[in-house]
Amino acid sequence: MIRSYKDLEVYKRSFKMAMDIFWLTRKFLKEKVYSLTSQITRSNIVGGWAKRKFESVFKQHLVTSLASNAETENRLKFAIEYNFIQEEEFETLAVQINEIGKMLNSFHLIWKSYEK
Repeated sequence: MIRSYKDLEVYKRSFKMAMDIFWLTRKFLKEKVYSLTSQITRSNIVGGWAKRKFESVFKQHLVTSLASNAETENRLKFAIEYNFIQEEEFETLAVQINEIGKMLNSFHLIWKSYEK
């Protein structure tokens, strides 16, 4: 039973990925850390969870999360170009990003608010 966003597998994986990236960004230049970490913060569903009773609003938040998830991958590509991370580090994170994107997409397709 899902009682909280914390019970969602997509949240658990997103949180783990965000923490992985957080630890990775410790070696970034300070002005580059904010742009990446702020993007990651937006790529989860926590902000929309309270709005889940309003199906269209919550589904729109899931779409925004999908977009932010994709943008996170793009920002990590920049991190490779800046020589902040290695290609192998990117590939490991890209797998997680892809899995989370699939989960968000599936969640969006099946979500129906039953709490009206």
